[in-house]
Amino acid sequence: MTDNSALDPEDRKIVTLARSARARNGVPEGAAVRDDTGRTYVAGTVALPSLRLSALRTAVAMAVASGAKSLEAAAVVTDAESASDEDRAAVRDLGGPQTPVLVAGGDGTVRSTVTAG
Repeated sequence: MTDNSALDPEDRKIVTLARSARARNGVPEGAAVRDDTGRTYVAGTVALPSLRLSALRTAVAMAVASGAKSLEAAAVVTDAESASDEDRAAVRDLGGPQTPVLVAGGDGTVRSTVTAG
């Protein structure tokens, strides 16, 4: 477990936004990404009959659709132990292999930080 008070304030912000998206929408995951200009993009899991996207892939897609050129960081609030390979690949595609991905539990406590690599 990571002490959230030790996180950079901007990283704490994206964890809070991800947690809020999960709670507000009643979805399994919430995610947020921050682009290289400091803008944030927030999303929840998409589970339609014809379209299924994780929260993190949805947040990355929203960033791309809004014109983001790179990512500084990503956060996902999930019951899973870590970000999936597919989620990390989406972050890597836009942010590069060293982009940090914060993985937090439902209470918002960051359990781990992995790279998109």
